[in-house]
Amino acid sequence: MKTKNRFFVTLILMMLIAGLVACASTSKQEGAGEYVDDSVITTKVKSLIAADDFLRSFQISVETYKGIVQLSGFVGSQAAVSKAGEIARGVQGVKSVKNDLIVK
Repeated sequence: MKTKNRFFVTLILMMLIAGLVACASTSKQEGAGEYVDDSVITTKVKSLIAADDFLRSFQISVETYKGIVQLSGFVGSQAAVSKAGEIARGVQGVKSVKNDLIVK
């Protein structure tokens, strides 16, 4: 009887540990908390770019992964590239910015 109880306790502990490990992030996959943080950063950067009179007319895509913001799309000048990068760097939680904007 004691062996049976130990087996079930061990099984339950192993399931709990496996569940916690499954929720953790890896180098290729984000955890749930990181995904929410990245989506908040993306939303903030997009809204600031949309609110800027100079950048509003350009289609700039914003993606965030683990705090690294990637800007892509086409803009009309190097000044727009710089301005978009500055806006992205100013958002709280941004670790770095990969500015892949192309001047048309």
